[in-house]
Amino acid sequence: MVEEIIRTKTGIQDLDKALNGGIPQGNIVLVSGGAGTGKSTLCLQFAVNGASTFGEKALYISTEQNKTELYKQANGFGWDISSLELKNLLKTVYFDITEGNLFLEKLETLITEFKPQRLIIDSLITLTDSLTVAGISNDEGFSMVRVAETVSPIPRTEKIISKSVLYHLFKVLRKYQITTILTTELFEGTELLSSDGVSEFIADGVVLLHFLGVGGMESRSLQIRKMRYTAHDEEVMQYSLGKSGIEFSTSEELNL
Repeated sequence: MVEEIIRTKTGIQDLDKALNGGIPQGNIVLVSGGAGTGKSTLCLQFAVNGASTFGEKALYISTEQNKTELYKQANGFGWDISSLELKNLLKTVYFDITEGNLFLEKLETLITEFKPQRLIIDSLITLTDSLTVAGISNDEGFSMVRVAETVSPIPRTEKIISKSVLYHLFKVLRKYQITTILTTELFEGTELLSSDGVSEFIADGVVLLHFLGVGGMESRSLQIRKMRYTAHDEEVMQYSLGKSGIEFSTSEELNL
């Protein structure tokens, strides 16, 4: 007997259709894209739709935008996240990377107290860079990286330490089986699927966002490059940032 896959719907109809019904529950999905592609918009839309449409609690952690900036962005799309927070369906948290490196300890406290069904971390590159620079010895489990440096005759590079941070972060996330979205930057001309070149391999899913601006014309596209535990469309989908967030173009519109 084939076990039915429980899915977490994004609430974006065309994206859920491309995902064969939604993200498999508990998957950790990487949303990769350059500046202006709408990564944060997609994350906020996922959180708001979960809370307002499906009654699923969402925890949104930002390392780049404070609460005032998140509220302003959400208001631009007509999303009243303050009312969702009052209903205890949404929780937005700004993690200031300059104020210490106890991120995992704080994250696990938030998860156990708020008990979200959806988790968003925006962005992964800012978080891992801050933990790497901070020495990452204050978070449980990360101290083994520094120990390894003292016993190994080969110095650990920043990239190796960054990989260790990522593997430990994903290990913690998997423990809670929460459907999670992490954002990461894509740099122009890169063939990688993330800024670190590692997270796309350990994530369950990878969604690529691209932006092309030529002669005053803008074009944005999305592709699901990877999604474990489900069949999914692999075609490139055109979208725009409309009044209600991410909006996909129909084939008829593309032919105009």
